[in-house]
Amino acid sequence: MMSWQTILAIGSGAFLGAVLRAYLNGVVNHNFPHTLPFGTMSVNLLGSFIIGALLAYFTYTTFFNVTMKSFLTTGFLGGLTTYSTFAMETFLLLSGGHIAMACLNMALNTFGTIAMAGSGYYLFKNWLA
Repeated sequence: MMSWQTILAIGSGAFLGAVLRAYLNGVVNHNFPHTLPFGTMSVNLLGSFIIGALLAYFTYTTFFNVTMKSFLTTGFLGGLTTYSTFAMETFLLLSGGHIAMACLNMALNTFGTIAMAGSGYYLFKNWLA
């Protein structure tokens, strides 16, 4: 059973992550207008890098307790990243006949987020070890 502190930490982290997602999404899409949804992609790439870095950090330190880990990962990064938005934007690209852009969006989000998670992990693993 989760404590009320952990539930509150996840909720407040999700709020902050969602606000940052909306802000970054708007800034990126405003500065890089394109058929490809760069705003969603950027928050997914950033969130993947951060979760990789946090996993390395959590592996090598005991600085954060379970509540703080939940705030950062399930809450903040869960609010920041946008897999459901990515899925809908890809569907809209497909249904709008933008097959190449949809495939590019899927490839960049899928492989990019995996690469960023690994990059964050190895960067912080090497820094902390």
